[in-house]
Amino acid sequence: MFAPQTYQARREALASHIGRGLILLQGNVEVGMNYADNIYPFRQDSTFLYYFGLDLPGLSGIIDTETGAGILFGDDLTMDMIVWTGPMPSLQELGAQVGVTDIRSTQALPTMLAEAWSKGAEIHYLPPYRHRNTAVIHEALNLPLAEVKQQASQRLVLAVMNQRSYKSAEELEQLDEACNRTGAMHLAAMRSAKPGMLESEVMSQVYRTALEQSGKHPSFPIILTVHGETLHNHHYHNTLQSGQLLLCDAGGQSAMNYAGDMTRTFPVDATFTQQQRDVYEIALAANVEAANLLKPGVTYKSIHLEAARIITRGLKGLGLMKGDVDAAVEAGAHALFFPHGLGHMMGLDVHDMEDLGETLLGYDEETIRSTQFGLKSLRLGKKLETGFVLTVEPGIYFIPALIDNWHKQGLNADFINFEALEAYKSFGGIRIEDDYVITESGANLLGKPVPKTVADIESIRQEALA
Repeated sequence: MFAPQTYQARREALASHIGRGLILLQGNVEVGMNYADNIYPFRQDSTFLYYFGLDLPGLSGIIDTETGAGILFGDDLTMDMIVWTGPMPSLQELGAQVGVTDIRSTQALPTMLAEAWSKGAEIHYLPPYRHRNTAVIHEALNLPLAEVKQQASQRLVLAVMNQRSYKSAEELEQLDEACNRTGAMHLAAMRSAKPGMLESEVMSQVYRTALEQSGKHPSFPIILTVHGETLHNHHYHNTLQSGQLLLCDAGGQSAMNYAGDMTRTFPVDATFTQQQRDVYEIALAANVEAANLLKPGVTYKSIHLEAARIITRGLKGLGLMKGDVDAAVEAGAHALFFPHGLGHMMGLDVHDMEDLGETLLGYDEETIRSTQFGLKSLRLGKKLETGFVLTVEPGIYFIPALIDNWHKQGLNADFINFEALEAYKSFGGIRIEDDYVITESGANLLGKPVPKTVADIESIRQEALA
């Protein structure tokens, strides 16, 4: 954890911004997969972590806006629990680690909320995404279940977004750690993959690397597939075959739950085929040029569109697209090959703060979210600011069902050479992703560079297959 003063300062700043009432920040509890004691891996709520720092289930916090003081709610372990879990620090000891001296039982939380609510006090809470936390608010404030999320405090949402969006120096150290662990995961994939292996065998090496480094699970379910054209493919049953590409999208976590998120795509063989190399170089150019454009004051939407133009220009050079590049991008023709956004915010969440509202976080009154296919999937569009941490992840995909659908409808026929695409339907997909922090004059890569040029990747693959 950070020093107690860090959490105290964060809570005081939030209280000052909200101004009146009580701020409720709920932690998470353990959740059973199929019965209560067979639990999913525990993950604390990220906003609770940001303000209260304690990575343990069954805790919640209140910040009194009048004083800025924090109150921690939870229960010390009973002897019966200690038999199963082993000894743990007391809540008083845990509270001291994050600058909280007012410790109360779990049962005291709904009572305090109900009493304050009955006296007309404002209760500020974030949109809950777990049923248990929804139920606590429903019962304490006597709100219909269906209205609990709707009644969440927009003022609190915006205040939390404002604080968490700008990463401090100590947070950037955690993010560097997470990205270095992420890089090691990707190197494990590049060094272990061989023709004849199952995707699950390679994925297990990536997962093992995450656990070996820190005991932490990956920051999100690993995507590792020879069918990279399926953007969120979580199946691992395919056998790696010569001539295929393998896409790995994976992230590690720091000791304090900050996330990394990177993607690399490499050949199952020792070298790329010429067709693979041609497409890969286009995706790499989009990745590199987009990163070069990162700086404060530039909208991320404009960088996304520049990446789209680079991809369109490159595919036109291969004879897969045609016509005016700018017109093609304006029409959204590039989205046949690049149907997702260039990137998203990253921090304690791999998609940072999207539980608070994806569009609210990524857009503003100046930059409105598009409804166009492909562009509508850009999670972050607004102007970049110093301290933002984000991903840059352009991709090129050949999705047979989407190609056939557009061909049948004649969509963007002025810009797409559908006949030439027949030779690419079994290609798969390529994505190249890195993580950056926006600085005063540009952007810095987080973590050590992970190989991504054709030469560097082929060098690792040749060594792996020697």
